[in-house]
Amino acid sequence: MVEAEQEIKREILENKDIVVQNVNIQGLRRTKEDYLGYEMSDVFNAKTLIDVINKSHEARQRLLQLGIFQQVEVLIDVSEGEDAFPNGLDVTFEVTELKRVTGTYNTMVNNNEGSMVLGVKVPNMFGRGERLAFQFSYGTKETSYVLAFFKPQSGCFERNFILNLYKGTRQFPWSSMKKTDRGVSAEVHFPVWMMDHTLKWEAVWRALGCLVHGASFTVREESGHTLKSALSHTMVLDTRNCPLLPSKGSLLQISQELAGFTGGDASFLKEDFELQMSRPFLWDFVFSASLRAGMIFPIGGRPISITDRFYLGGPTTVRGFGMCRIGPQSEGGDAYWAGGLHLYTPLPLPFRSTWGTHFRTHFFLNAGNLCNLNYGGGVSAHLLRLAECIRWSYGAGLTLHLGNIARLELNYCIPMGVQRGDRICDGMQFGAGIRFL
Repeated sequence: MVEAEQEIKREILENKDIVVQNVNIQGLRRTKEDYLGYEMSDVFNAKTLIDVINKSHEARQRLLQLGIFQQVEVLIDVSEGEDAFPNGLDVTFEVTELKRVTGTYNTMVNNNEGSMVLGVKVPNMFGRGERLAFQFSYGTKETSYVLAFFKPQSGCFERNFILNLYKGTRQFPWSSMKKTDRGVSAEVHFPVWMMDHTLKWEAVWRALGCLVHGASFTVREESGHTLKSALSHTMVLDTRNCPLLPSKGSLLQISQELAGFTGGDASFLKEDFELQMSRPFLWDFVFSASLRAGMIFPIGGRPISITDRFYLGGPTTVRGFGMCRIGPQSEGGDAYWAGGLHLYTPLPLPFRSTWGTHFRTHFFLNAGNLCNLNYGGGVSAHLLRLAECIRWSYGAGLTLHLGNIARLELNYCIPMGVQRGDRICDGMQFGAGIRFL
């Protein structure tokens, strides 16, 4: 009799439609159940056993992405009780919440600089995904403190609100300047179609000073305290399979910043643009093309601070030139553009060991320009100015991809189109960072 019932139940589950009668969650302590309802609601729409398994796995992934659970397990069983259907199923999620306070210690690589990061987090403060985090970063060129409060929207963890309080000190050796920022910012992140949008308001008190006694007159003239209040919007469309060294996909990022509309000493409109495309072709080769451009416009006749201007050059942008050593180095430029063509090839067969798969041979051609504009000349005059005195370089080298941590490059560079005042790096140049041209 028992064996016959098991055979009948197996036939019902495999060959007939099923009904998910109950979805339970076990292990909650601080988390409110209504906050998790949306993440698990799609399980009720399953019609077959395979569908239940797939939708339960998707719900498990969404629960883990909330950042409030250490572990999530799924248990699927037949329904029991007086109200149970012959083809009814119960799905149970067994969760393990994160501790009330967690700490982190790691190292971070930025563009040609490294830092040590210490952090303390209080996850799921009020039971609906809220997070409070404090982070201290000490690096070769920057030291910062950040206190952030993170609040996601129920039913859509990708739509969230962030409030930051921060203080940071940064050095700019190419212009012999140092800067200390103390500020507050509020951000709203939300997806629209395939794009991620960020709206941000920032109020920052900036203190500028000289890094060395021999700083330029421009740096000495702007030393002191200023207040900037700005609104900004960033739109990102990213289909790359890897952000550090992609083999396919594209990136489109457009940013606008408007300062002075909500007060402060700074008043300008700043536009920034980046486009990157990568395509694989024969023998595991990868061809990549990238373009960056930016322009800043003064508003109300106020001068633009040197900390808000653009700088160009270095192993992560136009290779073969020193870090931010193209064009005006002390005061920066009003507009810039930089482009690159890259060919990445795998190492020869004898060198393709376990570590060898992380290396790529790199051939590149870079070009760009940074200049100040005559704002009374119109758009055509701006374009002509950017087309003058183009710096470019070419070369070859090795690229190392360290997972999602950093990308390292060692290239032999031949700079061309060098102008008076530029600092070049003719020969071997090393670069480390997370954002390369």
